[in-house]
Amino acid sequence: MKNIFIEGMQGTGKTTLLKHLSQRMEARGYCAYEEGKISPVELAWCSYMTQEQYQAALEKFPELREEISKHSEKEEAYRIVEYTKIRTEHRVFYEYMEQYEIYNGRKSFEEFREIVYRRFAAFHGTGNLFECSFFQNIVEELMLYQLLSEEEILIFYRELFERIDQENFLMLYLYSEEIEVNTEQAKRERVDENGREIWFELMLQYLNESPYGRLHPFCTVSDVAAHFRRRLEIEQMLIRELLREQCIVIPAKQYDMNELERRINSRL
Repeated sequence: MKNIFIEGMQGTGKTTLLKHLSQRMEARGYCAYEEGKISPVELAWCSYMTQEQYQAALEKFPELREEISKHSEKEEAYRIVEYTKIRTEHRVFYEYMEQYEIYNGRKSFEEFREIVYRRFAAFHGTGNLFECSFFQNIVEELMLYQLLSEEEILIFYRELFERIDQENFLMLYLYSEEIEVNTEQAKRERVDENGREIWFELMLQYLNESPYGRLHPFCTVSDVAAHFRRRLEIEQMLIRELLREQCIVIPAKQYDMNELERRINSRL
């Protein structure tokens, strides 16, 4: 069984595809890792803490000790906590745990690269479905916070690809040219209970707080779509240069699940 990585721009239906595949492949022993869940390869929306930092969190939030423990795993000398899965009214908890993420420039490039390379190289499992675990969060970090050029990103991924189990790697890439339409749709649909366009507000904040965003401010849907267009071009370059036949490019929201499953099975 191969490891299947689902990627694509925001609004292309990655989470929906993950759910469909999970339902169809669970009987074959496949395990699904949605974004934010503790994963052997990805750390998005998770705290990556030393044992001392983990113990300090337990002492700072004694009322959440049981929940923190339930949503954490030990990995070598570190503790990984899927803190966004913990429900509490205390916003300070999320702010405290967020500081231990590896993204958004919280690590130097050397530290970030070492963590990503080490975890992918140490992973030898098969039969997993991963959402946004190979491209999205890593590419965003390299573009926005580490300010790498396209060529430098290619070098990063060439070295990463050499460290993974390529024989058991398969990517499903949801492709769409309608980036501005998808961005506008996500802006309109991803709202809170009061209709506030919270996704778009957070996206603007995320982009503008980055070193790239401070140099090139984001204000409109077109600005955000232009960023996604640039990321799409980088990811398509990585597919052409590195993944090649180990990637199935799928027209976003325009595929037949039975036909897709047949194509996947032909690669497994």
